[in-house]
Amino acid sequence: MKRILNWLGKPWLHFLVIGYALWRGGLWLYPPEPPVVGPLSEARIEALRSQWVSLARRAPGPEQMERLIAAELDRDMLYQEALSRDFHLYDTVVEQRLIRNMKFLRLDDGRDDEILYREAMKLELHLGDEVIKRRLQQLMETVLLAQASITPISEQELTALFEEKKEALRVPARYSFQHIYLPDERESEAAALLQKISQNGLEPEAARQFSAPFLPGLSFRGHSLEQVARNFGWDFSTALGELEPRERLWQGPVESVYGSHLIWIEKYVADRDAELSEVRDRLEREISEERRRNALAAEIDALREHYEVRR
Repeated sequence: MKRILNWLGKPWLHFLVIGYALWRGGLWLYPPEPPVVGPLSEARIEALRSQWVSLARRAPGPEQMERLIAAELDRDMLYQEALSRDFHLYDTVVEQRLIRNMKFLRLDDGRDDEILYREAMKLELHLGDEVIKRRLQQLMETVLLAQASITPISEQELTALFEEKKEALRVPARYSFQHIYLPDERESEAAALLQKISQNGLEPEAARQFSAPFLPGLSFRGHSLEQVARNFGWDFSTALGELEPRERLWQGPVESVYGSHLIWIEKYVADRDAELSEVRDRLEREISEERRRNALAAEIDALREHYEVRR
């Protein structure tokens, strides 16, 4: 006890305690200013607007513009946070990008890559490079996701989502068919040709002699109507779906963007409800992606509390 009292009586200990108390008090009375993000320049706001127009083919409304600006400020915040954590000092992608930039600017002078990298850092070339900026943003997102708590997917959740989306998950009808192609200048032949090959009982191999060449081919196996539309256009696909799916009989003519077609359906498989086993991976990805988005958004919200974001 006496030894403890002797220690407590030391002037240097009093000095340390008082200094620490003053330091903590100063932090409480005068907290450090948070780092500032924004505001965006008019040029960057206009660039966001132009990017939206090029993708959506229309001007963004006020609310959409606010969301675009908020997202851009969040990206700036992630970039600034990554810099503050020195991610740029330890990432090989950043290193190789800076070395490449030095060589592109012809600042290498025969020096080795290590020297070029150090010189690039002295010149702060990483601060003006959009590729490095995106890389650091991605690294920061990865770190935030790694520290987030993402709940595992339960079987009950998977089953519930499957039941909710059962109609959208239906397996579409499948068509295996062959056709005779008649371009526009031979459209008038279609009805007579259909009668001829039907009366003679010609199957596709024998009837193929009457077809004009068709680049995608004359035979298709197990295609949905959506897949059919990629080769023939939606008018043809819709008309095929409206045909009575009678197998091994010639039908038509069916019009496409290219001309007329006589159709021989080899096999038709009707649409049906999907089994959970068939779409399990798809549903798991959907749930996982949504949870990752929500978790990242929550982590960004928490990080934003440590910044002053200026609109």
